[in-house]
This record gives sequence, C-alpha cells and structure tokens, in this order.
Amino acid sequence: MVYKIVTGENSEILRKKAQDVKEVNSEIRNLIEEMRKIMKENDGIGLAAPQIGLDLNLFVAEIDYDKNKKGKFYALINPQIISKSKATEIVEEGCLSLPKEFGEVERSKRVTIVGLNEFGKKVKIKAEGLLARVFQHEIDHLNGILFADKASKIRKEK
Repeated sequence: MVYKIVTGENSEILRKKAQDVKEVNSEIRNLIEEMRKIMKENDGIGLAAPQIGLDLNLFVAEIDYDKNKKGKFYALINPQIISKSKATEIVEEGCLSLPKEFGEVERSKRVTIVGLNEFGKKVKIKAEGLLARVFQHEIDHLNGILFADKASKIRKEK
C-alpha cells in the first residue's frame, strides 16, 4: 500500500485518539519500516501512524542523523508517558501534517515513556532534550492533538 502524509488541522484521523495495536506481528514490523522510510523522505524526525491515515497507536522517531541518514531509531507501540520533568523549555516546532507552519511550544525537558518495541517487547525509555520533545509531539498525535493546539507565535512560510 502506498501511504501519504495526511495534512490539515481539521483532518478527522489527526483529531481522534488512536486505537491500541492488539498484536505486534510482521505486518506491524513492515509498517514500521515503511513509516521510517516516509519520515526520512520528508525530512522528519518523528511520524505517528495517524499521520499516514492509520488509526493505530504507534509512532517512529529518529534523531541525530549522520551524513548517511543513520541515527538512533525508535519504534514505539501503544506508548505512554509515565513521568515528565517539571522543568520545561519553549522551542519552535513544525509538523509534517501542518506543512510550512511553525510555532513555539512549551514541553517538559525530560520524559519517561513505556510501550512496546517492534518485536512486542516492553520497553521503558528515558529521554531528554530533542528526543523528549519528539516523543511528546508524537504521543500528542496519538491522542488527536496537534502542535498548533499548544503553540504560540505561530507563523506560516510561503
């Protein structure tokens, strides 16, 4: 199947809470690889399943690319934030589903999340800085929240 990125603040799939993945199987692993490819082709650092039109509680993220577009890759299924730091920071964000739109969003500097990896194994990840921000942004997607809902100083590029 060919997936494309769903855009627009009023898109129904982007505004609903994603359904939990019931079983982690080869179909889900293939989807994760496809999502990774779509994310990189679009110069993204995170991509949630609803962003490609799928009602699934799943996202991928990869930051710190080197020149070969290799970085630490994360695939999280049914993720939940279990703790976040009181310390926050405001950083400008964008989103593949809201092209050419940017805004400043306040998020926790550190988060701990739990979920399943692409093999169905339970994982717990402590993240800080950009990775923590990406995780919070993608989990918002899984809950039907877009960055623009939380952003101030929104600007649109032509």
